[in-house]
Amino acid sequence: MTQRLTTGRALAADPLAAAQRVASLARALGAARDADGAFPDSEVAALHDEGLLLAPLPAGLGGAGLLQGADGLRRLARVLAAIGAGSLPLGRLYEGHVNALGLIQAYGTEAQRAAMAEDVRAGHLFGVWATDDGAAPLRLEGAEGGGVLRGRKILASGAGRVTRPLVTARAADGLRMVLPHLSPRERADLSGWTAQGMRASATGAVDLEGLPIATGQCLGAPEQYLAEPHFAGGAWRFLAVQSGGMAEAVALLREQLRARGRDADPYQLHRAGEAAIALGTARLWVDRAAALAGSDAAPDAIAGFINLARRAVERAALEVLEAAQRSVGLMAFMRPQPLERVARDTATYLRQPAPDRALAQGAAHWLERDPLPWP
Repeated sequence: MTQRLTTGRALAADPLAAAQRVASLARALGAARDADGAFPDSEVAALHDEGLLLAPLPAGLGGAGLLQGADGLRRLARVLAAIGAGSLPLGRLYEGHVNALGLIQAYGTEAQRAAMAEDVRAGHLFGVWATDDGAAPLRLEGAEGGGVLRGRKILASGAGRVTRPLVTARAADGLRMVLPHLSPRERADLSGWTAQGMRASATGAVDLEGLPIATGQCLGAPEQYLAEPHFAGGAWRFLAVQSGGMAEAVALLREQLRARGRDADPYQLHRAGEAAIALGTARLWVDRAAALAGSDAAPDAIAGFINLARRAVERAALEVLEAAQRSVGLMAFMRPQPLERVARDTATYLRQPAPDRALAQGAAHWLERDPLPWP
């Protein structure tokens, strides 16, 4: 089953409305995409057709400025949430694309930014692959500023479909960001992705062994990938996508209660109210995190706040899932019920790296710099 939006627009006049259209398409295809090794081809094509692959770029590069300033990032948060509501795997892929564009904008040369914009206009999907295979990190060997890659990346979302990844690689002068060019379905192995959720994210290993890298394909300075506010401070984007999944679970809960005539039951009202509060809490944290990330606040303040936001959104999401599953009962665990898939995708997507370290770092910053930077 394939569907595609074919508006042909170069840039979405209203990115949120465009995101909602793409989300409707993704929602309709959700059950069909729920298979190992699946990828939302039509939905990614719709992101391109609707101008959303281009929208994060500044106006000077043909975009809508969704990565510029507090207002731009708050708009981006709503776009990410809307896409996540339609499909968390699609939201994950789009967030990775946005992340890569943001890093290239922040650290790239004028030539690299121009090449990025040209590739996005051509429909290339970007992503960030930073997870190494155990004790053998990806290496960049050879001449300064270029050379050849040795090794592979794992847990790479969009493996075989992201054709413009940003990868981290160890070099003689430290951790480098590298921009290899790949062809569709090249060098990817999806067999290791056996997670219960996020099956349509095409997550897998990518073998980059022997791939030549030109000088112009190295981005920024050594160790710059780990610099704030773009490293830990960038986590607000996946929180926005997760809040979209939460909103979808709450909508499905409401739909189920109404369809069964249980929307006046006091116990169900209690659970529905708790779910609504948890969703509202997550949205507040995400909105503030996006605004702070686009402000002139100190990088450590941005990272500290967003590290706390990670735990706040995770706990809120778990509360939503518990309320929805307890209210709907066994049907919430039966395929192909949409709530079953949304809950499974949400639970999987919540497992982001180093949650305890993020909480500890956020708490340490709060203890040192009280109060929290709320409006």
